[in-house]
Amino acid sequence: MSTEQHDADAYGQELARISHHQHEATAARFTVFQALAAVGIGHEQADDIVSKLEAGAVAGAHTWISESSPPHGSEPRFEDGWFAGVRDVASYLLRIADTTATTGRGRAASSAMLLAHLQQPASPAPQETPVEDPGPATALDAKDVLAAAERFPWALAAPGERHWPDGEFLDVALSAVRTEEREGYIERLEVFVEQHRARLEELLQAYGPGSRPASHGRYALIGQPETLLILERMETNPFGLRSQWEKELEDVLLDDLEFAWGPRIRLSR
Repeated sequence: MSTEQHDADAYGQELARISHHQHEATAARFTVFQALAAVGIGHEQADDIVSKLEAGAVAGAHTWISESSPPHGSEPRFEDGWFAGVRDVASYLLRIADTTATTGRGRAASSAMLLAHLQQPASPAPQETPVEDPGPATALDAKDVLAAAERFPWALAAPGERHWPDGEFLDVALSAVRTEEREGYIERLEVFVEQHRARLEELLQAYGPGSRPASHGRYALIGQPETLLILERMETNPFGLRSQWEKELEDVLLDDLEFAWGPRIRLSR
């Protein structure tokens, strides 16, 4: 096995372990929110408690990195580079800790919504009663939606770097657009993309074609026009998107996208 292949395999294993820890943390956070709610702690206070715990974990990584030392007997130039790298990483971890301590609002409420959704009993079959025909629902043209997504090249990979097999991803995402949302949906999608421009540019750079994570066959959705619609649905109707997706497609593609995007409600297991 070549050194390059060995490095690629090792990095792929690292990604798998990180993904595992992320999913475990999501499940643990959900359990903590349940426990806090059970003893009467409100959503805002619960968000504050969990955010401080997570910021403390990042601060612990900062301490560990800051106290690390180069291998014994290293040359002075190597030591200088080592400590410069440590300072850069430590500074970045500090910014993450600061951000983590002050963000995360709404997660306790989202967890409560998810719990209520999971515990909701199946609705009994409705009695057949005459209803007035509301008329045909507004139709969404897949070509029009795709054309709207193409108007944001800064959020997309170059055409030659895309690797979309067919239109099934677009079809599944469109099926998660609720009837009452169809009228004016393209305008809503355009607003969503503009509002998240910086986040989408960062997503493309970090996980899109040509990035190190993508070189291992992961994050195949990122950089595709259809993905803008998938992300909008992930934020607006996560339960509907996941439900439609699991009927038609492999979960891993959506799980990878969800991990990279970090939506308000994470549904991957």
